Amino acid sequence: MTPSAVRKQIADGTPDLVYLLTGEDELEKSALAAEFAELIEEGLRAFNVERIHAADWTSGERLLEGVGTVIAAARTLPMMAPRRVVTVLQAETLLMPKRESDAAARALEQLESLLKAPEPQTTLVLVASSIDKRGKMFKLLQKQNATIVECGVIEDQADAERWVRTRVAAAGTEIDPQAARLLVTRAGLDVRRLRAEVDRLLLYALGQARISIDDAKAIAGPMALTDDWAMTNAIEAAQTGEALRQLALMLDAGAPPEKILGQLGWLVRTKFPQLAPTDVRPAVEAVFRTDVDLKRSAGEPRILLERLVVELCAGKRARAVRRGAW
Repeated sequence: MTPSAVRKQIADGTPDLVYLLTGEDELEKSALAAEFAELIEEGLRAFNVERIHAADWTSGERLLEGVGTVIAAARTLPMMAPRRVVTVLQAETLLMPKRESDAAARALEQLESLLKAPEPQTTLVLVASSIDKRGKMFKLLQKQNATIVECGVIEDQADAERWVRTRVAAAGTEIDPQAARLLVTRAGLDVRRLRAEVDRLLLYALGQARISIDDAKAIAGPMALTDDWAMTNAIEAAQTGEALRQLALMLDAGAPPEKILGQLGWLVRTKFPQLAPTDVRPAVEAVFRTDVDLKRSAGEPRILLERLVVELCAGKRARAVRRGAW
């Protein structure tokens, strides 16, 4: 399930029994884990919301003791509320013990029993920085229909704007809704580019209590790429300027040079034989030369790719001139 779908469950008051929050986006995980408390009326949270830290459960005995704490918290009946929320932080220590022992084995057996028969009046939230998806506990969570949430996945514009606001708030400041919208419009739904744009914005507005749309305009990068194949299409049409512009958008959006070279290689292999069979060989040689130069760090990747794009476009224009003369 996506984070936005989980938020809808929380807003509707219809949570599942067991969640695993994982992924590389620590801020997203932390924010989402905290939002589960909204399932409980504010005045009753002290009795029905419990946070357990598993970071120091590094030995079998500590793990066994910690699992006992989790089970006791999950099996406790809610007080004057329809449910309890138990959140286990650093749960990778719980789900993937570093050391094997009889105590660790007993701890995992007890945890399995809880996951196979979760308490119907408790929502158990496991927050893990990373977890082996081939491991026994992950497979058990899947088998028992636990809700696995990959944090760091952005679905749409609204989700991206909320993501921006969350990161800005975590830095101790606020951002105007229009500024967040502009940042997302420019950066698109790519998490890496959004993160880079927000980091630049926070640095630019260091010390400000609130970030305005003017601040966002001052640092926002070029419009996000909307068509991954616009560059190759421009080369086919011999539009050098447009091809270079699309190349710049791809690089600015964080596309790896090797991926872009792969697209150009695909273009030469699949399209050039039909467009101009006599020019396939020099085009292949140009792609091969660029590949070698990238691997040897023989120049800036941007410059090497720009040179290749210009060569491919020039060959296309020359073919068009020859056809016109003929």
